[in-house]
Amino acid sequence: MKTFSYTPRDHWSQRLPVELDSPQTLVLAFCAPGYYDERGPVDELLAAFPHSHVLGCSSAGEIYGAELRDESLSCAIVRFEETPLRRAYARVEGAASSFAAGVAVAEQLAAPDLRGIFVLSDGHTVNGTALIRGLGSVLPEGLAITGGLAADGNRFQRTWVIRDRDLCQGEVSAVGFYGERIRIGHGSQGGWDIFGPERLITRSEGNVLFELDGRPALELYKEYLGELATGLPATALLFPLAVRAPGDGRQTVRTVLDVSEKDSSMTFAGDVPAGSMAQLMKANFDRLVQGASHAALATRANTPEDVDVLAVAISCVGRRLVLGERTEEELEVTVETLPRRTHFVGFYSYGEISPYGEGRCELHNQTMTLTTFAEP
Repeated sequence: MKTFSYTPRDHWSQRLPVELDSPQTLVLAFCAPGYYDERGPVDELLAAFPHSHVLGCSSAGEIYGAELRDESLSCAIVRFEETPLRRAYARVEGAASSFAAGVAVAEQLAAPDLRGIFVLSDGHTVNGTALIRGLGSVLPEGLAITGGLAADGNRFQRTWVIRDRDLCQGEVSAVGFYGERIRIGHGSQGGWDIFGPERLITRSEGNVLFELDGRPALELYKEYLGELATGLPATALLFPLAVRAPGDGRQTVRTVLDVSEKDSSMTFAGDVPAGSMAQLMKANFDRLVQGASHAALATRANTPEDVDVLAVAISCVGRRLVLGERTEEELEVTVETLPRRTHFVGFYSYGEISPYGEGRCELHNQTMTLTTFAEP
């Protein structure tokens, strides 16, 4: 198991460990968006591991150890001894096709000895809730499904994933883990504070919000943002939406992906069902960092000690925008909480995929989400 990085100034941080290439090798590559056009380093990585399962995507910042980087590649490679791997892909060209994409991926990976799935999706066109619902419609309840949505910094223009050794927009890419040896841990925590009145979602379609309390959603959001409204949709990342079903105290956080001045609507990374209650959230710096620590603690329940562990961190771009120069604090506290032989990589995303505690898999926004892989 190794982690390594690429930067334009220093190039590869070490010689590419080509000796680890095998059909039971997983290579992860989290990349600055610009490598879609300047593919040299990604192509070099793909060529070095022709027999391995290579997954990756564009990001809003690359995580390498406790460091946050831009314009880089953050990579991990692990060769499993007794854990077979299988890849799956599907097109996702919009909210309407997201459920079918989840079904297609699940059908490609389903097997009696399937133990977990790590999935990366285009983050601009997908309805993450529908994607996960599609996966869950085929796969058994309780299966560990984790991953995230690709990002494009705070531009919200073009996201991509590595699909079948190419860089593609509008795709979902996943890998399945099989057999008895693999141990997969997961944890996801936020740390935002609720503010303002709770409002009823009076009109929505899937992940598109039209009205709150009968008022145009974008108009109401702009009132809260004030001068920050000129920077939409990026500035909406500073004020995510907490959504809950009536009578349910559990809230799901939703992040804005796009806004429409034409119909005053807002498009979120996941569903915002009509009839649900919604409330704005704002940052609490200390609680955001503490949330990252709690996410790491949650993985320890299924992460063995004294063996090599790969930990993949997927944190929301909104957290990075809020934390600013303090962003590396959430990475440092995460690394400190994980087992001592942990190799740590990841990226800042447009959405995080993880089970809710020990329950069903869900799309999260504005969280630090961690997945650990080990083969004791």
